[in-house]
Amino acid sequence: MAKALPLIAYTDLESQVEALERDGYAYFPSMINANEVAKLKATMDRLEAIDGNFDRHDKPQNSSGFLNKIINNSFNRDPIFMQYLDKPPMIDVLEQVHGADCHLIGMQSWLTGPGRLNQRLHTDWLPINLPEDVATDPRVKIPIFITTVHYYLNDMYQELGPTNFVVGSHRSGRSPDDENEWQGGQEMSILCNAGDVVVFRSEVWHRGTANTSDEVRYLLQVHYAQRMITQKFPPYLNRFQFDESVLAQATPRQRRLLGDHKGGAYD
Repeated sequence: MAKALPLIAYTDLESQVEALERDGYAYFPSMINANEVAKLKATMDRLEAIDGNFDRHDKPQNSSGFLNKIINNSFNRDPIFMQYLDKPPMIDVLEQVHGADCHLIGMQSWLTGPGRLNQRLHTDWLPINLPEDVATDPRVKIPIFITTVHYYLNDMYQELGPTNFVVGSHRSGRSPDDENEWQGGQEMSILCNAGDVVVFRSEVWHRGTANTSDEVRYLLQVHYAQRMITQKFPPYLNRFQFDESVLAQATPRQRRLLGDHKGGAYD
């Protein structure tokens, strides 16, 4: 059984950014309260999958399989999600590492039921592949191209299938190859409370683990990037359309995160 990941809540922006650069993740406790958690979970339960959006809603049948419900573009499905685009202080860290003109590239509601198996350790995206001696050289600082924000909506414990991380593995310069450690550091589990948030960069080695409980794991997953990285809002080829009720309530900062940028290079 994996050990619990050290969750240190740094309170100043500089330390939060340093944690992302050094460890590959940063922790923000109690970002949302119990009432907000309950409302989010109820909304996620209600949302129906849209095939054209690449949504999924796999259900257990005949005592096999497991609930796996993923709703893409969640921000566009219900106004409740708008407030989770730019929650402080998390958004301040993201704008610091990605730039003041960064944007959202995706948001998913993710429900995982009992029976889900272990994933393999992986990276979400490895923007630069480097020899390990180069990637670990203190003179080399790889920019943070993409970050993922996990809003945990359950009190996490081992049987519920926590996310496992290998701390610092983004400095390996590669993706894992059937490994569960890097430079002696073992994978560890995020055992946090409902309402806590973990932000991590796309190159850190991580995986979802098996849900052997009798409970559904609820997760709101939000992805951010430098402006030059495209947004992932299916369906593509101009078929995606913003819901007008979403845009009507958006603040200027939220509109920019959704893609309302000033003109620049390549526009």
